[in-house]
Amino acid sequence: MEREIVLARGYDGCIFGFDITSWEKEAAKHLETPVTDQVGREVRRYLFAGAEKVELDKLGRILLPQALKGYAHIERDAKVVGAGDHFEIWDRNLWEEYTTRLGKV
Repeated sequence: MEREIVLARGYDGCIFGFDITSWEKEAAKHLETPVTDQVGREVRRYLFAGAEKVELDKLGRILLPQALKGYAHIERDAKVVGAGDHFEIWDRNLWEEYTTRLGKV
């Protein structure tokens, strides 16, 4: 079992989580965009500047970095959501509001 994952600022106010292999693939996709492309630079800065490796403890738990907890407004209850090649960590109340707007995912 891998002992590290990468957490990064996600979209819509959540935290993205990647295993190392998936993170490397995601990073490679963004690095293919030419540095001369303004939107590409902005996405890189957004994603990479907020990314942190975290270590899983013996029970597979992690501590969320304070900066990412603040970004996602997670104070007490979190919701982990599978999202294909990554997972997302949401403040439980924000997730409920989000799914209500979408019509209950």
